[in-house]
Amino acid sequence: MRILQIVPSISLIYGGPSQMVLGLAPALAREGVEVTILTTNSNGDRGQKSLDVPLNTPIKQDGYEIIYFRSAPFRRYKFSLDLLKWLNFHAHKFDLAHIHALFSPVSSVAAAICRHQKLPYILRPLGTLDPADIRKKRQLKKFYALMLESANIARAAAMHFTSIQEAKISERFGVATRDLVIPLGVIPSQEDGESTLRQQWSIPVDVPLVLFMSRIDPKKGLNLLIPALEKLLAAGLNFHFVLAGTNPQDPDYEEKIKSQIYNSCLRSHTTITGFVTGELKSALLQAADIFVLPSYYENFGIAVAEAMAAGTPVIISDQVHICQEVHESESGWVSKLEVPTLTELLRIALQNPYECQRRGLRAKEYALQHYSWDAIARQMIEAYKNILVQR
Repeated sequence: MRILQIVPSISLIYGGPSQMVLGLAPALAREGVEVTILTTNSNGDRGQKSLDVPLNTPIKQDGYEIIYFRSAPFRRYKFSLDLLKWLNFHAHKFDLAHIHALFSPVSSVAAAICRHQKLPYILRPLGTLDPADIRKKRQLKKFYALMLESANIARAAAMHFTSIQEAKISERFGVATRDLVIPLGVIPSQEDGESTLRQQWSIPVDVPLVLFMSRIDPKKGLNLLIPALEKLLAAGLNFHFVLAGTNPQDPDYEEKIKSQIYNSCLRSHTTITGFVTGELKSALLQAADIFVLPSYYENFGIAVAEAMAAGTPVIISDQVHICQEVHESESGWVSKLEVPTLTELLRIALQNPYECQRRGLRAKEYALQHYSWDAIARQMIEAYKNILVQR
């Protein structure tokens, strides 16, 4: 099989969507699939330098190839006319396209090209069909869907959702779809830099570390988490909070959150790292005693799965769509979207280290069994084959 993976950007600064494609591609290649990723050199939306990569030429890595195209002229929207021209010319050489993103111009036009070229394609909406997300720009999305995306959805071979809950609540704009539910995978952390990290930031070994690692965005629930942590400090609980993440699309909100922490009692109990990757990211996931993500909506939550794979118990909201899996596997705790419940669950976790340890072990066991990239690649290949046989 020759499979195209099309994604607006694979810069890790954009978080989950990039990690998914970079995890899936080598796993598919290990199973004998020929994979080509089409993407742009976009690397942030507010003045960051573009990725320093060769353009318009295949680059071989980890058993697959990737082709970068210049993101221009609308950098914020990660648009590339060169990518679309390449796809239009080469689409007939491939068996299927897996397109990651809706309501993104390059992905939308790519799907239209696949329709025209009669290349079957799968769409992964990345949570953009969640009613909570649609409400933010309802009229614009309705118009966009009317003009382009509804036809893309209607003609897609399948819609790839990463959780049953995401598939259940997603808007379809009146179009019937074939749903494919396959979760995301994670690469377990290998490095153990916990002691070095604590020394670097002067965090005593006996002080619990509470980790938030995600994009700093209003939907992530920091307006619930910060007051909850303040209440715990006021009640005399001792911990160290690590805020790891950034927001290249809304730096003003990021600065607002930082200012809120600097002007509160949390200031002397908090380390703000900015965007993390590589060894530092692995060390943080392993050093954390509790990972917390009280999002207002989250189609999967790749950072949650990564924390689980590192053996860290999680506290998430009931709007993170793997909350049922977390609850049933006892990998952590699930909170309502309210400060009192979140505060109470954090208090329980902080005051019961042995229970945290037990749930961390359950989390690791569950993640390694269900979020292995090799296992997910095999599920994906079976789905690809079924689509091609039916067509």
